[in-house]
Amino acid sequence: MANVKMFKLLGVMLALVLILWAISPFLNHKPITNDVIATAIILICIAIAYLIILYNPSWTKAVFFIEGIVIGASGYMLLAYPYNIGLGFVGLIIIIIAILAYLQKLPPSILKWFYR
Repeated sequence: MANVKMFKLLGVMLALVLILWAISPFLNHKPITNDVIATAIILICIAIAYLIILYNPSWTKAVFFIEGIVIGASGYMLLAYPYNIGLGFVGLIIIIIAILAYLQKLPPSILKWFYR
């Protein structure tokens, strides 16, 4: 059976892969567009949030809330028309879920992920 240390190591590796994936267009000298910048911001935000939640599970709700703000704002401001509305909507949904988790108004099957 796998132990907690192995899961934390795999989590750190996943976060590093997300960060490398986010900065790869900058390293490969690809044209830098708003889509590339938005994708990099979102991937780095997810990687950092995953690392924080991995080592301090009590911060899950706060990190989820901030991640929703970053995803919604960067997607809405940096992407073109059909995609900015979609990512703004996804960010809004994440923020609503985080607020409902703070208020403990989610079903117990979902709420268990926020209170460990």
